[in-house]
Parts: sequence; C-alpha cells; structure tokens
Amino acid sequence: MFSHVHVGIANFERSYAFYAAVMKVLGFELRIRKPQAGWAAPGDKRPLFFIGLPYDRQPANSGNGSMTAFLAATREVVDRCHQVALETGGRSEGAPGLRPHYHPDYYGAYFRDPDGNKLCVCCHERATTPFR
Repeated sequence: MFSHVHVGIANFERSYAFYAAVMKVLGFELRIRKPQAGWAAPGDKRPLFFIGLPYDRQPANSGNGSMTAFLAATREVVDRCHQVALETGGRSEGAPGLRPHYHPDYYGAYFRDPDGNKLCVCCHERATTPFR
C-alpha cells in the first residue's frame, strides 16, 4: 500500500539514536543513512520509514491527529519498544496494554519521539504465554 512514510525531525543525531533503538527492537534494517535515515523489514525494499529534516527547511512540527503505527510480531516486542522509546528520549502517551475498543486482541503502546511525533507499536495476535 505505501512506498514510504517520512517523519520530520529537528535534530538528526538525537532522532537517529531514538529511532535506531526502536527499529532494532522491531527487527527493521537500516537502508539509508544521511541526509535522512530509512528502515525496512528484512529482505524488503519497501515500504520504508524515513526520518529527516523537512525538505522546505522550515521547522519540523508534529501534526495534531497524525500518528504512525508499527506492527510488532509479539506483545513482548510492544513492551520492549515502549521501554526503549522512553529510555532514548521519548515520552509515553499510553503504556503497553490491551485496547479492546479496537478489537479483543489489539495490544498497543503509544509514545512520542523527541520531536513530538506520535507513534504506536501494536500487535494484533493473542498472547502466546499467560498474560500478566
């Protein structure tokens, strides 16, 4: 469906450290580095997720109501991504947990990157081990 998604940032090195840590937990591989960074799933050329300074050279800002959601293979990956995001400069917008208003098995976490862009990591699978 998508070729790529690009998220505007203000400080490349700070944002790269944040996203590199989150993408590593998700298992995505770095495809491009400088002047922007882009990741994709192993073996896939697309879709790509990019971060970079805005092309129009205006300050980056997060959109109200905009969010990028990454698919995680397990609930444990959701938990770990949320933890890593907070450890690398992100802030929580919703701790990992079930969100049954979406569907009974929707397990997600919400956080913002260091520039305020809202992100979600979610898993649509049932827990494989007894849930806490």
